[in-house]
Amino acid sequence: MMRALIFLLALLGLAIATYFTGVAYRLIPPDTRYIPRVCRLGEDTCRKVVDTPRARVFGVPNSLLGMIYYVALMALAVAGTAPPWLDLAYRLVAWGTVALGVFLTYSLLFITRVPCVLCFTSHALNLVIAIILTWAW
Repeated sequence: MMRALIFLLALLGLAIATYFTGVAYRLIPPDTRYIPRVCRLGEDTCRKVVDTPRARVFGVPNSLLGMIYYVALMALAVAGTAPPWLDLAYRLVAWGTVALGVFLTYSLLFITRVPCVLCFTSHALNLVIAIILTWAW
């Protein structure tokens, strides 16, 4: 049950991260029609989110790192088990993403001032994933 839930949450996170990575590299228009209307941002507003210095860690878009993270989570869900050191690494990375998400949420609300529904959704997904990996895995 938890494996399937992690897989589904990671799949949703991967979809969001792929969208933002496409926008960051200008491969996808931010207001593309396959994004639900409630989540769409205008060109200028979305550029504000993906082009801010806080949208990059280690010089690459946060969303690209998110894509790697979500694929790794999906692999863990499929495998079902991991050696203790890798299990600990997954948990540490999961809580690191939550900490980064708290900072990015603050940034969205008080610095960038953009109510990005997809951003908030991905941060919430990361929190749920961290909780599951820590207490229910």
